[in-house]
Amino acid sequence: MRIAIIALGSQGDVQPYIALGKGLKEAGQFVRLVTHENFEILVKSHGLEFWPVKGNVKDIVQSKEMREVLEKGNFLSITLQMAKQGGQNIAIDWAKAALAACQGMDMILTGIGGLYLGLSLAEKLGLPLLQAYVFPITPTKDFPGVIFSKSLSRLGSSFNRFSHHLTRQILWQPLRSGDKRARKQVLGLPPAPFWGPYNADRLHNYPTLYGFSPSVIPKPSDWENNINVTGYWFLDSASDWTPPSALMEFLESGSPPIYIGFGSMSNRNPEETADICLQALTETKQRAVMLSGWGGLHKANLPDTIFMVDSIPHSWLFSRVGAVVHHGGAGTTAAGLRAGVPSIVIPFFGDQLFWGQRVAELGVGTEPIPRKKLTVDRLAKAIQKAVTDQTMRQRAANLGARIQSEDGIAKVVAVVQDIEKHGATYR
Repeated sequence: MRIAIIALGSQGDVQPYIALGKGLKEAGQFVRLVTHENFEILVKSHGLEFWPVKGNVKDIVQSKEMREVLEKGNFLSITLQMAKQGGQNIAIDWAKAALAACQGMDMILTGIGGLYLGLSLAEKLGLPLLQAYVFPITPTKDFPGVIFSKSLSRLGSSFNRFSHHLTRQILWQPLRSGDKRARKQVLGLPPAPFWGPYNADRLHNYPTLYGFSPSVIPKPSDWENNINVTGYWFLDSASDWTPPSALMEFLESGSPPIYIGFGSMSNRNPEETADICLQALTETKQRAVMLSGWGGLHKANLPDTIFMVDSIPHSWLFSRVGAVVHHGGAGTTAAGLRAGVPSIVIPFFGDQLFWGQRVAELGVGTEPIPRKKLTVDRLAKAIQKAVTDQTMRQRAANLGARIQSEDGIAKVVAVVQDIEKHGATYR
């Protein structure tokens, strides 16, 4: 089977789909990864065919306008700003590139980043669409949508279900105009429904896949049988990757350090964020590996108890640290949980608070500290708890062992092979 995977977003958004692509290729499928042009080296390093679409999410995230919006943390404003900076022309460009990429394919696989484009292409080309998400988007009464606080569950199961529909609208409406133009000008299709294409037959004729562990989020009782919680889709470091010798020397020179990194999250004053982290580490007498990342977390003249890196495979590093401090992205959260060490989540926006709350509910990390409320005292107390609470540390180790025993990619491969054999006959 020839499969086009459409993966749009930041590196954390793209990596799980590279992992799926590798697994499918190893099972004998042909895979083409359709993603932003700046991920060419990453995609090719894992042996997949790369098909570029215009744009670099990193440039958008690092812009002055986006940094200001990210600092406020309002998900709707962030989505609107992303749509504004991308512009409607980008939807046209993406549709043209992805249409060419999907010619001659047998299936399209995509997550929330490529859902609307993928659905339009599946409709145009008559292809099956396999939905593969890394956070829950299917309505359920069990918990609120991922952009809502868990505390709102007190409003009852009806609100929980409604909040998922509202989440879908917040994702869809800022993109509706560009989607309409792309469907008309590139694909020759009528506009999608005003409230979004969520009831399209193509979204229900084939299984929906969720790339998280059932030990982290058990499958809700009101989800249909063709919705599969497979386990995580981890992208481990390339086989020829070796750690810098200076980092190895640092790790071996003392107790396990704390990892601190916020991925692609930006703010207007990264120096202030670095100062908070450094002061909290000083108060708790902890060493740390700090990731500069897209957020520009920089600090000149660091003490010898701090090692700064631009990037590092989480799959390699996290099992070697005492705790992980991060923004709560789905991929980073998953890596921390698999490593079996406590997490301290500093959510900026979107589904990050959801993951932070889930980490705390599981007892494998501290209560999340929203970025706007991050202080030296709060972070220091969280670090101290993470490194000294033996019950938390044991829970984290136990959960990590369960996650390590799962093989989410193999389950996705099995679903694809079943579709190849039977089509959509088992909805």
